[in-house]
Amino acid sequence: MKKKRVIVFGGDGYLGWPVSMFLSNLNYKVLSVDNYDKRKISKKLNIKPIFPVSSLKLRTKIWNRISKKNEVEFKILNICNYKELVDLFKKFKPDSVIHFAEQPSAPYSMKGYSEASYTLQNNLITTFNIIQASKETGIFPHIVKLGTMGEYGTPNIDIEEGFIEIAHKNREGKFLFPRQGGSLYHTTKILDTDLLYFYVRAWGLKVTDLMQGPVYGLFTNETELDEKLNTCFYYDSIFGTIINRFVVQAINGVPLTVYGKGNQKRGYINIKDTLKCIHIALSNPPKSGEMKIFNQFTEIFTVNELAEIVREAGLSSGINSIDIKKIKNPRIELEEHYYNPINTEFQKLGLKSEKLKIETLEKLIRYLSKYKNNIDRSQILPNVNWT
Repeated sequence: MKKKRVIVFGGDGYLGWPVSMFLSNLNYKVLSVDNYDKRKISKKLNIKPIFPVSSLKLRTKIWNRISKKNEVEFKILNICNYKELVDLFKKFKPDSVIHFAEQPSAPYSMKGYSEASYTLQNNLITTFNIIQASKETGIFPHIVKLGTMGEYGTPNIDIEEGFIEIAHKNREGKFLFPRQGGSLYHTTKILDTDLLYFYVRAWGLKVTDLMQGPVYGLFTNETELDEKLNTCFYYDSIFGTIINRFVVQAINGVPLTVYGKGNQKRGYINIKDTLKCIHIALSNPPKSGEMKIFNQFTEIFTVNELAEIVREAGLSSGINSIDIKKIKNPRIELEEHYYNPINTEFQKLGLKSEKLKIETLEKLIRYLSKYKNNIDRSQILPNVNWT
């Protein structure tokens, strides 16, 4: 049986690299593409992951040695360069593309003009170029875009999965669910969705938009085969996701920093479940001229609840004392609100999700404690304000 061909854009990243290996292990022919921009930004900001991360070239070499027949190809390429992207499409002829190639940080997008400008241009042009290359080459692959639950904001109604049916003055219609992003980063994601939805209707593209909540964790079946296959684990206030940040703060003896009242609710997902969702999305592609939207999270917590869970895991792992400290919220967001997003579609398609268990965090704490001396405390507290 012919292997399905998939390009993972952003293949050097926190999610892109594990997804590349995971799909390779499922017998996809995978091309992992990156331009190392996140590494360059991190170096400029003096931010480092908690442990050194091998280059994409070295990790693919190690993976290909271990996996043997299921190899991952890699290419260093900036997909803002349209001609090079078109050439790549023509050469690889993907059945699907997974779009992780966007600047992924809300704080970074709010840091200053140059950071905001880069976020706006990179995130929109990468998406636009993928759309245009699909048509110019006539390949029209299934486009899987990683969106974010943050696109929706926190409306005072249930958040449907992408679309909402509205009755108004005796007329009815189906529309994209209203979005109200909480940062420039989230706003670029909203614009991406609008771009894709327009070209779905205009050109018959096949698009899946994954509205993902904050991801936590490090371990996947593939990364545990060799430490050199680890993905990048950031803990700083720019690139670190909240649960990962709290874990490192607990290890380092820094109070878990809760922004504002801490009653902000969000939907969270284990990194292993992200991989499962990607595979389910690829296995259930939309028809030509159709856009599927999934709300990709598995559990909802307040920030206060997360802090208490990480605190419990840290204490049970042998950390003597863990404090929780509320600090002034650097973001503009509601700190108490209604939050009821729907996430049934992946479950209908067979997702068996991981739960946020104390044992899961204990394993992560034990592993990351080896790198305690690498932690830079100056990078933990937020240094970007929305106002």
